[in-house]
Amino acid sequence: MSISCQSAARSCVRSLRSSSTLRISAASLAQRRNPSSAKRWASTEAPTNPKVSGIVDQISQLTLLETADLVASLKSRLNIPDMPVGGFAAAPAAPAAAPVEEEEAAPVQQEKTLFNLKLESFDAAAKPKIIKEIKSMLGLSLVDSKKFVESAPKMMKEGVPKEEAEKIIAALKELGGVVTME
Repeated sequence: MSISCQSAARSCVRSLRSSSTLRISAASLAQRRNPSSAKRWASTEAPTNPKVSGIVDQISQLTLLETADLVASLKSRLNIPDMPVGGFAAAPAAPAAAPVEEEEAAPVQQEKTLFNLKLESFDAAAKPKIIKEIKSMLGLSLVDSKKFVESAPKMMKEGVPKEEAEKIIAALKELGGVVTME
């Protein structure tokens, strides 16, 4: 029989509540570390509302496990989702609202600069030359480049600039291969 983490934490909290010697308030902890900063921790200047100051006093007397239980209870009651490490800083920035006039205008087609090259087919007589060219272009072994050529049609390269893609297409076309630019 296994118990959940939350019930284990609650049982630890109950046992800690029964032993008052383990309870240390934030003010006494601050005083032990640095006596001059104890006033800052024990000050009651910030909360002016008596209800808020009472809650602050109660929270400052909680142990670490009790505080964790309080946080979990507040998250479940207030439906607060768990935040990833980094909090709001890790969240992507929301895009700025674009004016309505820009949305109505037709989107401008941007010229494609990167292309994918696909080996479609090749002449059977030119197979050894194509295998050697693929081997040098892709940096494959002879066996891998032979398997690559035999498995045509197959994607050769992705994200190739237009000038380089045209050179590759011209080189393989001279050898007897058919390469398409997508």
